Amino acid sequence: MQTIAEYLTALVEQAVRAIGHEDETVDPCVATRDASHGDYQSNFALRLGKKLGREGPGPRGVAEQIVAALPDEPAVASVAIAGPGFINFTLEPEWLAGQLDARMRDERFGPPDAGQGRTVVMDYSSPNIAKRMHIGHLRSTIIGNALDRMHRWLGWTVIADNHLGDWGTPFGKLITAWHRERDEDAYAADPVGELQRLYEWSGDAAKNDERFMETARSETVKLQNREPETVALWQQFVDVSMAEFNQVYERLGVAFDEIRGESAYADELKPLVDDLLAQGIATESDGAVIIEFMPEDGKGLAKQPMLIRKADGAALYGTTDLATVRYRATHHNADRILILTDGRQQLHFRQVFAAARKMGFGNVDQQHVWFGTLRIEGAAASSRSGNVINLVDLLDEAERRTLKVVEERDEQGFLSEDERKEVARKVGVGTIKYFDLSQNPQSDINFAWDRALALDSGSAVYLEYAHARLKSLLRNAELEGQVPSVPPAIEHETERTLVVLANRTPEVVQLAVESCRPNLLADHLEALAGAVGPWWNQCPVLKGVPESVKARRLALAFGVAKALETGLGLLGIEAVERM
Repeated sequence: MQTIAEYLTALVEQAVRAIGHEDETVDPCVATRDASHGDYQSNFALRLGKKLGREGPGPRGVAEQIVAALPDEPAVASVAIAGPGFINFTLEPEWLAGQLDARMRDERFGPPDAGQGRTVVMDYSSPNIAKRMHIGHLRSTIIGNALDRMHRWLGWTVIADNHLGDWGTPFGKLITAWHRERDEDAYAADPVGELQRLYEWSGDAAKNDERFMETARSETVKLQNREPETVALWQQFVDVSMAEFNQVYERLGVAFDEIRGESAYADELKPLVDDLLAQGIATESDGAVIIEFMPEDGKGLAKQPMLIRKADGAALYGTTDLATVRYRATHHNADRILILTDGRQQLHFRQVFAAARKMGFGNVDQQHVWFGTLRIEGAAASSRSGNVINLVDLLDEAERRTLKVVEERDEQGFLSEDERKEVARKVGVGTIKYFDLSQNPQSDINFAWDRALALDSGSAVYLEYAHARLKSLLRNAELEGQVPSVPPAIEHETERTLVVLANRTPEVVQLAVESCRPNLLADHLEALAGAVGPWWNQCPVLKGVPESVKARRLALAFGVAKALETGLGLLGIEAVERM
């Protein structure tokens, strides 16, 4: 379905063409921040008026011309010009109700088709083999999966790629440690725990034991040469690690279309570097191979050449990343590539994308979606510190704390013990996700349990409670034989607020995808959930109202619940029916 913003933008565009500006690209209409100024606003007249300069009628004059040329549409109740040239639209209540009616009767809530015919490859999560997933992996996994879900909803073909750290010298060291120090009983009881112990032991041994490093280098060469016995052991490490990772992903509701780690590109690196040298994209420098940049390649890159092969012949992460871009652009014919890592890698990916443009992939929208640091009640998410919090432990704690909240709220025992545990599972995971997704990805965040489980606002619990409240109302109505069968009510101002906000959900998803900011959807859902309370208090549904009013208010409850469920699902949060 077309969004309301798209519909109004098309009207403005039609008027702009009518007044003689056929070649202008019209800025999209946006929702107003203040309902007293209408429902939507076009700012295009300000830009066009400025472009026309002194010889033109000025921004307000352009706005007057546009308004005069707007076609008559039953959807538009009124149009007003405000300030220097803002065009404000107020929409007809019944038309708004009809829009929500059409969306809520669509199983998927009427998504627009903004991504039809387009492919995006999304690189997120990306843990290292032989190490436990910890909270340092949380933001990439959660933000990436939310953007993954939103792209799919908008019609994109999505290739979710878990680009594992599974190759190179660290595994030569791990294999050496395995042969020297493994504890078979510990491995049988906890494979990844024992591998992580060996991984950490090998790091210390590499600093102090040159004979260890000689053996590790030899094992690395065996791995690179694909010697069967060494590859079989490496594959065993990969398999047990993935088995544990998949348990975490299942709890988070995360799935991938591809799992292509660094190992998938290992045999391509030498030919790639040789090809870049032959094309003149790369040059030799003191025995190493680099890619140099010019000022037009990106701010600050001219002083930062990219090293893609060391003097000893070793490739680097950037070399693998260039091979990865080439694969995604050619094999998947990607229109967009999104890579999610923390902000420390900004320069690295600016170099990678600039080099990829030199390789001929400038037509692909390549973005590094970086995020800030995460702390859990002050504990940093660093695998190098001694206070690492494993991701599974965090999820367990979330369920435990959420169950306590559910038990306190359900003093009368409406929920069975199994129902309480199921709510705690869904809301517990949702608590972790929402706390992250409700904040700007580029902000550093400090996770605090009291804020994450707040009942008043700013939490998954708050959104889930609003949804469960509406579902309870609908269940009670169904017991009386009442099911939504007419367009939603929109007579009371609280009803209008709910209808407008619910209708805006698809366009907010579009904005979140365009900007790679899931927090825009989280903010919108909080506003929608916040509007449920005033409506609930001022607009009775099942008692004391005529049947016609009851029917339309039930429809509104259904539509808003559907909008909340859809939005929560796009954030990767399961909506609960009871709380």
